[in-house]
Amino acid sequence: MSSVIFNQLIALLDGGQARYRVIEHASAGRSEEAAKARGTQIEQGAKALVCHVKGNGIKQHVLAVLPAHRKANLLMLAQKLGGTRASLASPQEVMALTQCVFGAIPPFSFHPDLKLVVDPLLFQQLDEMVFNAGSLERSLLLNVEDYQRIVKPEQVEFSESA
Repeated sequence: MSSVIFNQLIALLDGGQARYRVIEHASAGRSEEAAKARGTQIEQGAKALVCHVKGNGIKQHVLAVLPAHRKANLLMLAQKLGGTRASLASPQEVMALTQCVFGAIPPFSFHPDLKLVVDPLLFQQLDEMVFNAGSLERSLLLNVEDYQRIVKPEQVEFSESA
């Protein structure tokens, strides 16, 4: 499965003439471990969480992307999207919606039922962002402006200091 997602990412980025490079590294799922394995700063990391947002008639799966050194405020995320509560999806839901395991999810949605939102702080960190590309052993280092231009994500503030 992870090679399918990786190939989709590469096709999308190449089609958008993005500036990126592939980093092969030891298996790492947690942000701190991944930064060390990649030889990058944790602030460059893009953490992608699959969440449920519910309440007020809202029932939505969301791929919430934030800087890896911060934590998600799920209540803030829910409220900004019109709901009253949010929770992390189960491993089975994550696999069904992303074709990835926890920790390997890239900051891209290829599923029509998975709404992508990005905390704007991600775009204010550094010129390049890094993320696992469908695998715990392979990451992409991508120009932030290229990500923003290709994905055109909805920006929602929902992160806080870890």
